[in-house]
Amino acid sequence: MRSRILTGLAAFFVLLLLLVPDDFAALSPWALVVIPLEALVGVAVVVLLPARARTVVGIVAGVVLSALTLLKLLDLGFGVTLSRQFDPLSDWSLFRAASEWVSESFGKTGAVVAVVVAILLALALPVLATLSILRLSKVVAVRRALALRVVAVLGVAWVALALLGVHVVPGVPIAGRSTTAAAYGHAAQLRADIADQAAYDREESTDAFRDVPGSQLLQGLKGKDVIFAFVESYGRDAVNYPQTAALLSARSASLTAAGFQTRSGWLTSSTIGGGSWLAHATFQSGLWIDSQRRYGKFVEGSRYTLTTAFSKAGWRTVAVMPANRRDWPEGRIYGFDHEYDDRTLGYKGQGYAFSSIPDQFTLHSFRRSELARPVSARQPVMAEIDLLSSHAPWDPVPPMMDWDTLGDGSTYPGNGGRGGNPNEVDGEDVSKVRDNYRRTVEYSVDSLVSYMEKYGDANTVLVMLGDHQPSPVITGPNPNRDVPITVVAKDPAVLPKIDSWGWSPGLAPAADGPVWRMDAFRDKFLSAFATP
Repeated sequence: MRSRILTGLAAFFVLLLLLVPDDFAALSPWALVVIPLEALVGVAVVVLLPARARTVVGIVAGVVLSALTLLKLLDLGFGVTLSRQFDPLSDWSLFRAASEWVSESFGKTGAVVAVVVAILLALALPVLATLSILRLSKVVAVRRALALRVVAVLGVAWVALALLGVHVVPGVPIAGRSTTAAAYGHAAQLRADIADQAAYDREESTDAFRDVPGSQLLQGLKGKDVIFAFVESYGRDAVNYPQTAALLSARSASLTAAGFQTRSGWLTSSTIGGGSWLAHATFQSGLWIDSQRRYGKFVEGSRYTLTTAFSKAGWRTVAVMPANRRDWPEGRIYGFDHEYDDRTLGYKGQGYAFSSIPDQFTLHSFRRSELARPVSARQPVMAEIDLLSSHAPWDPVPPMMDWDTLGDGSTYPGNGGRGGNPNEVDGEDVSKVRDNYRRTVEYSVDSLVSYMEKYGDANTVLVMLGDHQPSPVITGPNPNRDVPITVVAKDPAVLPKIDSWGWSPGLAPAADGPVWRMDAFRDKFLSAFATP
C-alpha cells in the first residue's frame, strides 16, 4: 500500500510539473484534466529503452523538467508583473531589484522569507522530479504492454482533441503541451536575443544630433529651467478613471487661470508593469530599450542623450532619483552634473511604502537645492525627476502638505512605519488595490501641478509623463503600453513650437490623439526647440 501511495504521489507530482502553465490566464484547477503530450512521449520512450539507458534518461528528464517548470513559474510571475515572459539571458539582475522592492514595501523579514523559499524550491524541484520519474519508469517497464495500450488510446484521443481544438475551459486545451511550448518559446527567444544584439548596434550607430554644436541646440528654451518629471506607473488606464479624469480637468483649469498653457499627447513605453529604467533610457537616448540586455549595452556605450544635449547647450543637469539608495555607476551614460538620491534629499519623515519619500517633498528638496536663486543669477537647470509615490504597493497615500511647512519632512504625519499593510494590497479585493493606485497617481500629478502654480514662472517648463502602465493586476490582461505626456509652460512662446505635434490642450490627452513610440521623443523635442 505504501508503495502504491508513493507511486501515485510521484505520478501526480510529474503531472503537476507538466501541467503548470506559463500564462496566468491559463491557471485553473481544470488544467488537471488535460492530457499532456510530454507524458505520452515519455512513457513510450521508457517502454522502448533498456534498463541502464532508462536510468540515464530518467535523470536527464528530471533535471530538464524541473528547469522548464522553473522557467514556466518565472514566466507566470513576469507575466503578472511585467506582461512578458522571463528572459534567461538578461533578467537575472532583476531579482536584486525584486528583493529590494519586497524589503522596502513589506519589511526585511518578508524579503528573507521570499529568498529562502525561492532557493528551497530551486533545489527541491530537480531532486523530487528526478526521483519521481525514476520511480514511474520502473513501474512502466514492468507493465510494458498495458503502458503501450494506454499510450496508444490516449495518443489517438490527444490528436483528435488537438485537431478539434477542444478546451476544458477557455485558454486550457485538453490536448496539452504547455511544457513543450515553453521550451520552444524560450528557444525562439534565445535566437531573437542573439539577432537583436546586431540590430541594437546598428541603431546606436545612427544619431542625427551627436555632432550638432551646442549653439544650435535647444535655443528655443534658452534661459529656462526645464524639468522632465516621470510619474511612476502613470499610464492610459489611469487617465481612464472618472475620478482621475475629473482631477486632470480641474487642474488644467487651475493652471490656465494661473497663466500656464498645456499640451498633452501619448507615448508608447518600452516596458510595462515595471522596469522604469528601460523607459527612462528609451526617452533619453532615442533608442528602443525594452530589455535588460539592451539596457546593458546602452549603459556600456556612449549614446547621446537629452541630458548630454542640454549640458552641451549650457544647462546645469541634475538627476533626482529617490528610489536610489546606493551609488548609481551606470548613470554616467546620461552625463548629469549632479545626482540626488534617497541619501541626499534630506528627508527626515517616515517612509511611505516603497516610495520612502513623498513626491511633494522630492520636488521641494530639488527646488531648495537647485532653484532657490533666480535663473538670472545661475545657470539654467535641466532636471530629470523620477517621482515614486505611485509605485506599487500603492499604500499608504501621502497627504498634500503646505509647501511652506515641509521643512525636512518631519512634519509628515506618522503612518506606523515604512509602508502600509501588505495584506491591504495583496488581498482579494482588487477594487481596493485599483483605488489605491488611482489615488497615488492623483497625488503625484497634484504635487507637480501645485509645484508649478506656486513656483513656476515664465522661465520654467515642465514635461510630465508616465514611465509605463501599471502591472496587469491594475490594467487586466493584454494592456497597451501608452502613457500620457504633458508640456506645461507660462511663456507664450514655448508651446507654439510644438503645434505641429497635434497634441491637445489640458493635462489629459485626447483618447484618439497622436501616439508615438517613446524613442521618437528625443529627436522630435530637439528639433522643435532647436531655434529661438
